[in-house]
Amino acid sequence: MSRHLLSLSAAASLLAGTAMAEVPRVAVDVAPVHALVARVMDGVGEPSLIVQQGASPHEYRLRPSEAQALQDADLVFWVGEGLTPWMEASIETLADDAEVTELLEVDGTVLLEFREGALFEAHAHGDEDHADGDDHDHEDHADGDDHEPEDHADEHGHDHDHGAYDPHAWLSPDNAATWLNVIAAQLSAADPENAGAYFTNAAAARADIATLSSEVSGILDPVRDGRFVVFHDAYQYFETAFDFPASGAISVSDASDPSPARIAEIQGRIADENIQCVLSEPQFNHGLVATVMDGADAKTSVLDPLGSDLEPGPDLYPLLLRNLASSLADCLS
Repeated sequence: MSRHLLSLSAAASLLAGTAMAEVPRVAVDVAPVHALVARVMDGVGEPSLIVQQGASPHEYRLRPSEAQALQDADLVFWVGEGLTPWMEASIETLADDAEVTELLEVDGTVLLEFREGALFEAHAHGDEDHADGDDHDHEDHADGDDHEPEDHADEHGHDHDHGAYDPHAWLSPDNAATWLNVIAAQLSAADPENAGAYFTNAAAARADIATLSSEVSGILDPVRDGRFVVFHDAYQYFETAFDFPASGAISVSDASDPSPARIAEIQGRIADENIQCVLSEPQFNHGLVATVMDGADAKTSVLDPLGSDLEPGPDLYPLLLRNLASSLADCLS
C-alpha cells in the first residue's frame, strides 16, 4: 500500500514538473522591461532579470547565474544595442536557440533621436520615428549622409556607437503599451495553453498605464512652468509623453563625463533662465551636479530612469513613472 502511495506521489510530482516546464523560461535585460514582462506573466511564471538593480546597463559583466538564465531562456526580451551594447554577443553565444525580441525594433515603437548640445529647446521633441519594419532605419535620421551608426558622435567626441536613437524608450507609456501586446503575443506563441492569461494580463496592464498617465499628468500640472536640468539626456520620452521639457543635460551620456565647455553652457542657462532644479542620478558623479550648481539658487533632487531603488517585479513600472513625476514636482515646488 505504501509502495502504491509512493508511486502515485512520484507520478504527481512528475506531472507537476512537466506542467511547470511548459511555462517558457524568459530572460529580460533591465528592470523596467522586466516589470512589463512580469506583469504579462503574472500568475503563470516569473521572468529572470539580467542586469541587476544599481548597475549601469551600458557596461555590465554577467554573473554566472545571469549567464545561466540566458542560456536556459526560451524567450529573451531586450531594449536593444543602444542600451546594452554588450548583450547582443551574449545572446548569440548563450541564447542562440531562444526567440529574441529587440523592443526598439518592434513595429509601432516611437523612437526619438539623440539631442545634440547641452541646451534643449521645446521643439526638439518633434524629431521622432516609428519602428515599422519597412522604413525604420537607424541611419536615416542622422545627417543625411551615409555612415555607420558608430560615426554619430557628440560634441565631446563620444560616439553614440549604438545608433542615432535614444534607447530609454520605456519612459514613453505609449511604447510600454505597445510592448505589452508584443510580449503577450510572443509568450502565447511559445505557450498557447496560457495565451488567455497573457493577453488578459496585457490588457489590464494597458488600462493601468492609461490611468497612470493621467495620474502623472496631474502630479506635473502644478509645476508646468518650472525649468529644470537633468544629469544626462535620458528622459526625453517622458518629457514628450507629458509635455514637460527639460532645459538641458549636464552630460549627453551616462557613459562619459561632460566637457568644461558643456558645463559652462549649462551654468550659463541656469543663471540666465532661472533654472529652479538640477537633477542627479543615483549611480553617477554627484560632484558634477555640485559643480554645475556652484553659485546658483536652484534646488536639487534625484531622478532615476531605471528605478534602481525599486524592487524588481510587476509593480516597478508604474512606481518608476510616479517617482519621476513626484521628484520633478517636489524639486520645482
